[in-house]
Amino acid sequence: MPLEGVDSKLASLDNQQPTWSVYLIRTVSNTLYCGVTTDVQRRYTEHQSGKKGAKYLKGKGPLTLAWHEEVGDKRFAMQIEYRIKQLPKIKKEAIITQHLNVKMLLP
Repeated sequence: MPLEGVDSKLASLDNQQPTWSVYLIRTVSNTLYCGVTTDVQRRYTEHQSGKKGAKYLKGKGPLTLAWHEEVGDKRFAMQIEYRIKQLPKIKKEAIITQHLNVKMLLP
């Protein structure tokens, strides 16, 4: 295969980057956990099973997926996750009820 063909295949692989999502999970005690993933349903199932989930959520079930939104690339998702984690709970609740747009959290 000529080098031009290899370059075009690599370029097409770059365009197939996964879409990242930010999510909020509510625990039985009504606390909220924020995370990022490329597959919200898979990650939520992992949290529920307790095997690959976050240590914070172990023993705090049943869990509820309160909110999630696709935001783009991993870097952007992690920036939004960081900003959400800095918010007071009332603003996290506003995200869940769609009264606060998470993309507005970044400059």
